[in-house]
Amino acid sequence: MHPTTLVLASHNRKKLAELEAFFRALDCRLLLAADLASLPEPDETGGTFEENAEIKAVAAARGTGCWAIADDSGLLVDALGGAPGVRSARFAGPNASDADNRSRLLDVLRGVPTAERIARFECRLAVSDPEGRVTLRAQGVCRGRILDAPRGSGGFGYDPLFLIPEYHRTFAELPAAVKSVLSHRARATESLLTAWRRAPLLDRHSFTRAQGCDRARRSSDG
Repeated sequence: MHPTTLVLASHNRKKLAELEAFFRALDCRLLLAADLASLPEPDETGGTFEENAEIKAVAAARGTGCWAIADDSGLLVDALGGAPGVRSARFAGPNASDADNRSRLLDVLRGVPTAERIARFECRLAVSDPEGRVTLRAQGVCRGRILDAPRGSGGFGYDPLFLIPEYHRTFAELPAAVKSVLSHRARATESLLTAWRRAPLLDRHSFTRAQGCDRARRSSDG
């Protein structure tokens, strides 16, 4: 029998890799929205991470007939008044690459002393049922400091600039097993799964009754 299918409302395969291990323990298979050709990305018009996570989860759920999960996360730097915040993925412009965004961050922090480069990653998760009702929400935070040059080759986004002081390493330098415990996304996911286990409506039967989800699963299986 197939495991439960849950659509991850994202086109980021590295994000999928971070989340898969958590859900595998629940016999839950994550299906990346990027693999569903007919599922467009919604406009992220929310003013907060929570609003954008809900927008993405609802759009994926309604578009596939599956239960769907979405995250919205980003970097908040104290010296920049919380920027880049919800614009983290577009800090250097609408089509910016990760390298572009890191370069922009270093530019605007040039001359800011080490002690004032305090930052945090925040993550908000939302789960929607196939009708577009958000049934679960969770959040996670990880605090650190922005370096003046990137270090490490792992991770993505701002990871090479984000130092965890207790470990003297950036997210991009930490082993995946360590990041899977420390990261904002990991902490939000753990919180979500705790709530999930307590929520009687999120059982296998409620997932597999969604015929659209079965269609999405068959399509992904080729």
